[in-house]
Amino acid sequence: MTVDRIQLLRNVGQFDNVSAGAHLPFGRLTLVYAENGRGKTTLATILRSLSLGDADLVNERQRLGSPHPPHIILARQGAAPHMFQNGAWSAAFPHVAVFDDAFVAQNVCSGIEIETVHRQNLHELILGSQGVQLNAALLQQIADVEQHNRTLRERTDAIPASMRGTLTVDAFCALAADPAVNGKIEEAERQLAAAKAADAIQRQESFRPLALPAFDEAGIETLLARGLPALEAAASAQVQAHFARLGTGGEGRVSQGVSRIGPASAGEDHEICPFCAQGLASSPLIPHYQAYFSAEYQALKADISSAISGINTAHAGDIPAAFERGVGTASQTREFWARFSQGIPAIDVDTAAIGRAWNAARNAVLASLRAKQAAPLESLHLSEEARQALRAYETVCQQVADLSARLQTANEAIALVKERAAGANVAALTEDLQRLVLVRTRYSDPAVGLCAAYLTEKQAKTATEGARDRARDALDQYRRTVFPAYQVAINEYLQRFNAGFRIGQVASLNNRGGSSASYNVVINNTSVALTAQGGPSFRNTLSAGDRNTLALAFFFASLDRDAALASKIVVIDDPMTSLDEHRSLTTVHEMRQLHDRVSQMIVLSHSKPFLLGVWAGADRALSRTAIRIARQGAGSTLVAWDVSQDAITEHDRRHALVSNYIVNGGPDTERETAQALRPILEAFLRVAYPAHYPPEFLLGPFIGVCRQKVGTAEEILSAADITELEALKDYGNRFHHDSNPAWQTAAINDQELTGFCRRTLAFARR
Repeated sequence: MTVDRIQLLRNVGQFDNVSAGAHLPFGRLTLVYAENGRGKTTLATILRSLSLGDADLVNERQRLGSPHPPHIILARQGAAPHMFQNGAWSAAFPHVAVFDDAFVAQNVCSGIEIETVHRQNLHELILGSQGVQLNAALLQQIADVEQHNRTLRERTDAIPASMRGTLTVDAFCALAADPAVNGKIEEAERQLAAAKAADAIQRQESFRPLALPAFDEAGIETLLARGLPALEAAASAQVQAHFARLGTGGEGRVSQGVSRIGPASAGEDHEICPFCAQGLASSPLIPHYQAYFSAEYQALKADISSAISGINTAHAGDIPAAFERGVGTASQTREFWARFSQGIPAIDVDTAAIGRAWNAARNAVLASLRAKQAAPLESLHLSEEARQALRAYETVCQQVADLSARLQTANEAIALVKERAAGANVAALTEDLQRLVLVRTRYSDPAVGLCAAYLTEKQAKTATEGARDRARDALDQYRRTVFPAYQVAINEYLQRFNAGFRIGQVASLNNRGGSSASYNVVINNTSVALTAQGGPSFRNTLSAGDRNTLALAFFFASLDRDAALASKIVVIDDPMTSLDEHRSLTTVHEMRQLHDRVSQMIVLSHSKPFLLGVWAGADRALSRTAIRIARQGAGSTLVAWDVSQDAITEHDRRHALVSNYIVNGGPDTERETAQALRPILEAFLRVAYPAHYPPEFLLGPFIGVCRQKVGTAEEILSAADITELEALKDYGNRFHHDSNPAWQTAAINDQELTGFCRRTLAFARR
């Protein structure tokens, strides 16, 4: 899995329309040289965009002034090309690891500041692909929990305090259902009302009995049927006919006379008339009179009159009005007590209908009694109409009696109300009522649906939290192994880079937003925090070179832990920024080691010596490609780079020039050859005698030192060598401005020059 070539590069950064790159194949090692500002960072960004599938990284680098969007085609070996067109990649290619300024800014610091996002990105970098999957699973669970929290907040807001009172949403939705809640609310309302009206309740009377007077139907029937056995009806008729003939007061006068028969007859052996003293035995009426005016007859008449009077007393006058007032009082009493007790029966009494039935029964009975009064000796019976009236009256009497019985039973409930009201706690009753109302509200629309949604979401959150905790445990277990190993790897690289610091206490941290990595920098055995107020910290103790070195160590250590490293394309953009020379050499060495372990390495830099060092150390059996980003008008293009030519040092070039002149000669190169002789000698002496020929030292003083030491234990050159070196110096000085003002026009003899060329090379081979 390698990038084969850049087939097309259009409208990106400095690249206007580069198609020539299609002819520049990428090898397993591809070096890209460019001066600063030519476009190497653009190439690194394109590869980063490809690995992440992040089109914005390319879109934001659209060429200034270009009306057309970026268009890129990257050919891959044995696979379809990756195309960037219409603002997006045809497919991402995650097997690319890029070290560039973006890597440093994302994983180490932005400038000199370390922010939360750096530690979070470093956490993923340390974890590697397997850990990233575990972390991604955890982050997904955390995100799901946060979504549950947002949903729960929405569903909490949907159950306002106006619905749930002082209860929390959890407490409100946890209320148990009560099928009898409506009845309990009514009872609680009555008890609360009773408690608030305790004084009035104690003053209010309970129900008095209600009753209608009865008719003694059997007694009336008996009275109507009574007669006098001693007085026949015919005799009674004769007596009454006689009374009629006597006129007004006749019966009274006869009655008085009959009452005197006894006294007048005293001492006689027979009854005599009290008026004429004649015997009465011969009078047929006298026995009739005596029977008529007997005590039994008078008692009958009196009973009839008494019965009539009794009916009027019990069933007429104020009695009906009093009954109606009693019903009204009962209704008012019922209206009062019904507010405080459920056991108060309804009073549905039609007093008008009762009055009608009552009057009908009374009138029927009186009519019968008056008929009897008119004919006391006549045996009478209640008429069928009177009996029906009495049956109707008995029915309403029973209804009133039943109602009265229920009211008397209700008096027991009233007594309980009075008892409770006397010792009631209004606050407690109010609280009980409110709770019952909340229970009813909880299981009524819309609360029942809102609580169901809330509880369902809460249950789902609990399940997700369990999954999150399990994912965190799995990640923690993995991190307990990975983090210490990563710390060791980081410090090994820092040691190789000759860094004056190391990393201590690399650890993971869990927070609400996920996980991050924490570490400190140890300098001179002193721990320096990443951030600090007014004291030593990352920002004020590490130089730019140190920070870049740390970033490289992070990058290399993360690659070491990548199980899929062999299939990776590693892109390294200008790692030499702010690096010292000794770290540059270490970087070259580490990149040589890395090259053999990856599928492809692409290195971009503005430093030719660095790239040449990478090139020279690479396995020549592997494919190598060198590309240069060159200026093309106002933009840039890609061209082949002859590394071999740039790899030749100035010393090598001079040596080759002198050797070629010895063989071929020629006026075209004779002056340049003559000028090369003294630098060849100087380069040789600096290498052969570094202690005596330091930088900036000249040949003349060096020869003087050598003469001083001839024949001593510290001899540098023999006398013969000194003589030869001085001759070579004198010849070479003829062609340099610092020793011959006419150096540019000094005459050159080919034979002489050839001889000094041979002598110079021979001396440099000592």
